[in-house]
Amino acid sequence: MTTLVLTVVGDDRAGLVSAVADIVDAHGGNWENSELAELAGAFAGIIEVSVAAERADAVRMALEGLAGTLTVTVHAGSGSGSAGPAGRTVTFDVVGNDRPGIVREVSAALGAHGASIERMSTQTTDAAMAGGRLFEASITATVEPDVSVDDLVAQLERLATEIQVDVTLAD
Repeated sequence: MTTLVLTVVGDDRAGLVSAVADIVDAHGGNWENSELAELAGAFAGIIEVSVAAERADAVRMALEGLAGTLTVTVHAGSGSGSAGPAGRTVTFDVVGNDRPGIVREVSAALGAHGASIERMSTQTTDAAMAGGRLFEASITATVEPDVSVDDLVAQLERLATEIQVDVTLAD
């Protein structure tokens, strides 16, 4: 089996997921993992599918038929996850008043410690009592075995004070 990673973007409307799923199924593929969302009237997502190697090109061509409704880009996946030794997974939440640069600064701190973001979900909401906007993020990152998680946590705590957000390490 070959792993394909699909990125999809289009104007949100009913039936988009079904259209992609029908193509994957028609070619004997399997829908493995996905993250899909409606954002500001647009539908966007990333989907991992597996398909027999000899059918991968046919899947690509069939997905091109969605042009005009949905833009689909097909990437060859490695199918094996990370290539290096398994690291430790760290999950944490970031909450604070919204302002430009929060994601840049948090991701830079992670990158400086060799941490790879595996999953990140962010949103802004109205801050009910204080007015303004509230930024919230949930982040899962993998830290290489030779990196001190305590040093990373200390850096995130320093950063939290600096940019005035709360960073909470999940258990």
